Amino acid sequence: MKHLKSILSFALLIAAIQTFAQTNKETTNKIVTAKNYTFVANMAIPMANNDITNLLNRLPGGQGGSTINLTGSQYDVRVTKDSVIAYLPYYGRSFSAPYPGSDGGIKFTSKDFTYTETKNKKGAYTIQINTKDVKTENYRLTINISTNGYASLMASSVNKQPINFNGYLSESKKKDL
Repeated sequence: MKHLKSILSFALLIAAIQTFAQTNKETTNKIVTAKNYTFVANMAIPMANNDITNLLNRLPGGQGGSTINLTGSQYDVRVTKDSVIAYLPYYGRSFSAPYPGSDGGIKFTSKDFTYTETKNKKGAYTIQINTKDVKTENYRLTINISTNGYASLMASSVNKQPINFNGYLSESKKKDL
């Protein structure tokens, strides 16, 4: 009887995960192939080092680990055929001082970039975006996308430690473009 309860609980959990998937396989394929999607960040995961860990422990609601909850924020990366617009926070070590007047973070609009898309046998995508025209510094964004729309993004540049974000893909709305 105990075994049956655990099997039913597991089946319910799997059904709930599928119900709350961000997009279905067809939608994910459509928006990635059309290069018209938005990566919405739910969690930031900075590179682990003692300075960052100490800072995260002091933040209100600090989790003691190396993750920062961004749920409910407006942090995202919008990708279209002709532009990439990033509005992400940055937690980590920077190897150069920010330009005067900049508010930090990973915030840019790029119209000159390379875009490489690969798809594995199971239908998951890996997107590689390299910006070429950002004034402050150019970024390499690597987005791994599952078939149901969940995604992880790694942002790296010459002047900052890499940072990872977890989130999901959504269709870009007309006003976003």
